Amino acid sequence: GLPAALPALPLELTILYNSLLFTMGASETAVEGEAEGIRQGLLRVLEACGAGGQDLGSEELWRKVLQEVTAEELRAPLHRLGALQAAWWLAARRLGSTAGLFWLLRSAEDPGRGCCNEAENELLSLLKAWQVPAEGDSLPLAQSAEDLKEILCTTAAFLQGLQELEAGNFPTALSLLQEAAGGFCSKRVLAQIYTCLGCCAQRMGKPQTALQHLKRALRIDFQCLPALSHAAAVYHELGETDAELQALALLYEALEKNPPATAFSSPYFLMRTELLVHTPILASLLRHRHPSEVKYLLAQRCLQDGRVADAVEHYFDFLALLQEELQQQVPLDSGSALPRIPEVFLEAASALEQAGRHQDAITMCEEVISRTTDLIPRMLRVEERPEQPERPGAGLAGGLLSQKKESLCCLAWRAAGYLHQGWAWAKLGKSKGVIPKLCPPTCRCLGDLLRVQLYGSSVVSTESLLPEVEVLQKIRLLSLIGRGMQFLELGKHKEALLDFQHGLQISPGDPAAASYLVQALWELNRKQEAAARWQKFSQSPPGEDGQQEGQGRPFPLYLVSCVKQATFPHSASLARSIHDYLRTTNQDPSS
Repeated sequence: GLPAALPALPLELTILYNSLLFTMGASETAVEGEAEGIRQGLLRVLEACGAGGQDLGSEELWRKVLQEVTAEELRAPLHRLGALQAAWWLAARRLGSTAGLFWLLRSAEDPGRGCCNEAENELLSLLKAWQVPAEGDSLPLAQSAEDLKEILCTTAAFLQGLQELEAGNFPTALSLLQEAAGGFCSKRVLAQIYTCLGCCAQRMGKPQTALQHLKRALRIDFQCLPALSHAAAVYHELGETDAELQALALLYEALEKNPPATAFSSPYFLMRTELLVHTPILASLLRHRHPSEVKYLLAQRCLQDGRVADAVEHYFDFLALLQEELQQQVPLDSGSALPRIPEVFLEAASALEQAGRHQDAITMCEEVISRTTDLIPRMLRVEERPEQPERPGAGLAGGLLSQKKESLCCLAWRAAGYLHQGWAWAKLGKSKGVIPKLCPPTCRCLGDLLRVQLYGSSVVSTESLLPEVEVLQKIRLLSLIGRGMQFLELGKHKEALLDFQHGLQISPGDPAAASYLVQALWELNRKQEAAARWQKFSQSPPGEDGQQEGQGRPFPLYLVSCVKQATFPHSASLARSIHDYLRTTNQDPSS
């Protein structure tokens, strides 16, 4: 409440500087909001000089103080307070305000000094050129201005590197992040910077360089688990499955033993880089995966790589872990890579089936079927895919489309459950049970799809279908091929031929359906027709229908094993038989 007096201001501003540092250091939370204490200090300075500035914003207030206050004894306290203001502005990502403040500080020191080189980063150049005032003997500082300058330089480089990374300017981001890595920070922050460098190199198409940065991050701070997560992603990109699975296993073990800490851990300085850098992109890059998410990734990668025994074990572990988390009501963040639960069950059934545990696969699918049946309406009317996707919360129309998609998902999951059960029963080799158990997948898929009425053009391309409908069509095709294969094995060639013809109506040009159709015709002694079909099919360009592997939208992982099982295995022998037939009938086999 005392009036401001010029002789007492240096001490007063130094006490303010120390108290603000102690407040920030003790809070252990990121710096936010405006520094009201700094504003009050500047107003006290203007009051002592007979001026006012109550109606000025923070930037205008600094400009007025630095332009009008020329007392030499206030130079050092104001510079230190300016460094604290810069820390607040950097935390708020007000990089332009920070650069403007240091222009003012620089101009007050040397009005005739020119601007920085165009090739240099302006903010970093200004920070590095700032001449730190000498410390007086009157009162010790809680943190030296020299240390604060180094922290500001590191923070500015880190923040700008993250901005350029988010904008896709990867070479500039790499340069700025490397600048930050050479700055003044804790091991924890240095490991985070190298993690960001690894992500930047990966996006630049340099996976080996990315791995070097990520490994260095782990050497600096072995608790920097996001670096291990990103390393697994890079190994996946390189196709190094063993290394990827090892990284994921280490990540899961580390998360189980030592959950990620949230508190800052650098007690040596009050003002620290980790208090100033808290951007959305950094939070995204350093997101800690949940243990259940890592366990699912292990299961998924094993299944994709054909390691079905390991996949089965990981899927069971994941489901047990998920059940435990549901009981404890553990929340998952929005960035989680976990799929819908029925898809996990279907993937687990696929793994069980490939591992030869057919009865377990049937049981797993039955769980999906029983849980989704009551969620499926009697009839669904689905328009072609809209040219522009519905925006979230776009009213009643958007809600209805979302509801239809959910119903279609349930249809697809139930149909996929029947499909897997059919293949499992076929592999069990039950002579009397094969056809009855393969019929329900086809009949029920047909019944399910009859509930889906497509409205639009008379010929609906796959591009205009909703992905859920396209998945249902694929399941229907695979069911027809599967049942046709069993009919062939039982010598029921006419029934098999009808199934393959229906399959080609669903997906014209599908190589498996076309090949099996030729075989069925051949077995029916309709060799001329079979040869003509084979010639037409062999002359069509690969991927003509856009449904073959590697073409169009990828299908769910739980269908991959069914697609492989439906592949025609006798192409070479059938081709030789047709070639021999064409020679004996004096037809050109290459026509």
